[in-house]
Amino acid sequence: MAIVLNAYKERVKEIFQKSQIVLTEQELASIDYAEFGLDNIEEEGLNLILYVNNDRYCAKEMALLPNQACPEHWHPDLENREGKQETFRCRWGEVYLYIESDKELVPEEISVSIPEKNKPYYTASKEIHLKAGEQYTIAPRTKHWFKAGKEGAVISEFSSPSFDEFDLFTNPHVKRDIRDR
Repeated sequence: MAIVLNAYKERVKEIFQKSQIVLTEQELASIDYAEFGLDNIEEEGLNLILYVNNDRYCAKEMALLPNQACPEHWHPDLENREGKQETFRCRWGEVYLYIESDKELVPEEISVSIPEKNKPYYTASKEIHLKAGEQYTIAPRTKHWFKAGKEGAVISEFSSPSFDEFDLFTNPHVKRDIRDR
């Protein structure tokens, strides 16, 4: 298992390097390999480098391997704080972002395949296709999921403060160990 995990981590670092974003050795050593407790990281996972997360703002780099999806979730309001608003800027590759809408998700009508193992837990249906240099802002409390294209993707996230430990997931089996704070 350690050999497989090490190979996975090397592939993630290669994706970050392909983006040509200059990252320090310390940042590369700090990558958070989120597998969400689903034992399916090649298909459902997210790899994050946190630059800053304080009481005013948050900035992260996120890498997805080819065709890897981040499970559907949303950022709820917390006590006196509105849910997280985030802007995704595609830096390399392409990413398919899905946000909730009034329309029901019809898998045959979107550009990517939904992870088979957890298909019922992907419901957001409005597709936003981001290529390198394009960005989209997700409003607070908006259910969303995203998936890399066939080469993978690197996405910068700029947001209000991140409290990922309070994110809500459509899939009740998701477990998230947080390293953001």
